[in-house]
Amino acid sequence: MSEKVKVLIIGSGPAGYTAAIYAARAAMNPVLYTGMQPGGQLTTTNDVENFPGYPQGVKGPDMMMDLQKQAERFGTQVFFEMATSADFKTYPFKVTLGDGKTREALSVIIATGASAKYLGLESEKTYANRGVSACATCDGYFFREQRVAVIGAGDSAAEEASYLSHLCKEVHLLVRRNEMRASHIMQQRVKNTPNIIIHWNTETEEIVGNKEKVTGIRVFNNLTKEKKEIPLEGVFLAIGHQPNTSLFKGQLDMDENGYIKVKPGSTHTNIPGVFAVGDAADKVYRQAITAAGTGCMGALDAEKFLALQP
Repeated sequence: MSEKVKVLIIGSGPAGYTAAIYAARAAMNPVLYTGMQPGGQLTTTNDVENFPGYPQGVKGPDMMMDLQKQAERFGTQVFFEMATSADFKTYPFKVTLGDGKTREALSVIIATGASAKYLGLESEKTYANRGVSACATCDGYFFREQRVAVIGAGDSAAEEASYLSHLCKEVHLLVRRNEMRASHIMQQRVKNTPNIIIHWNTETEEIVGNKEKVTGIRVFNNLTKEKKEIPLEGVFLAIGHQPNTSLFKGQLDMDENGYIKVKPGSTHTNIPGVFAVGDAADKVYRQAITAAGTGCMGALDAEKFLALQP
């Protein structure tokens, strides 16, 4: 375990496992550390119907097990450990693990993903995958001709409300203030969509259900303190995502929200030999299929990088 790793992958979602598959098939003997949530966000998703190759859909955890097995089939070493620190200032790079051990690596692919922000209600956990979601593109299809709520006031919330308006009978957009943060054009689109109902100065008190699924949402007006319950079948959180990149602050260039900056059309970071893939660098698409695509890119970029080393 003391030898230098050619490709060390931090993270185990679609991006990390795809990078491992490509790196292993290129005889780079990748080592992958899964992190605290092996399989990433998809392990908390019941049904995945928009990933190619699964015509009947697939359970998120099952799909991630498939990807893990495929990576291991070609020789990837998968360890259920998390990285606690990384030193990219010297070469080979050094990554320290939770048990205090340090691995040296000739290249590093960061696939730590991002986490959706939640309100912190216990009912969010109770009804996760039973009516509560943080991705309209992923789960909106399951709520066709039903009533849903979108919580948020930025461009993401406006986009998700607009997307859902084409699928759902009724979309309630819950905005905490008397104005939205979304761009003017997105605000106008939302306001001009007949089946989107905007609730101003509105905060969520509780998500209501029958223990099997969501049946409504209890809200209150933060000016009048008036409470009401809106009957619906789905609640979508659109209050932002947090990239899991704090481990690399001070070494890698990031934007103001913590997403790792990569050179356009590649996975190269500001440090040669360190590559960022998936949601750790993608604040726009955040889909399993796009994450997998950048995982492939990361492995190919790492292969080219290693080929140029003396």
